[in-house]
Amino acid sequence: MRIAIPIYEGKLATHFGHCESFALIDADPERKEIVGRRDVEAPPHQPGLLPAWLSEQGVSTVIAGGMGQRAQQLFTSRGICVVTGAPALEPERVVKDYLAGTLQAGENPCDH
Repeated sequence: MRIAIPIYEGKLATHFGHCESFALIDADPERKEIVGRRDVEAPPHQPGLLPAWLSEQGVSTVIAGGMGQRAQQLFTSRGICVVTGAPALEPERVVKDYLAGTLQAGENPCDH
């Protein structure tokens, strides 16, 4: 599985659409471990662009701090699972917690 983490200043971005880059982390969900990571620069922010672009990157799950409802719907329509309310931690930590079932996701801070 490939998990996308929006990054700002080296940690998970609290606002999905304002990230600098994405950590694309390949993980083995059965063994609950990370098997690879590739960082890619985020394309220019345009409404509706990121769901299609991340789908092309082979992403199956997006873990974010905050994300608007329309973006969530666009990801879901592409079969991509969305987790919001994740803390601003290092990407590997977020993914390890997610795989272990211990990710402490709070409220989605986006209201659009």
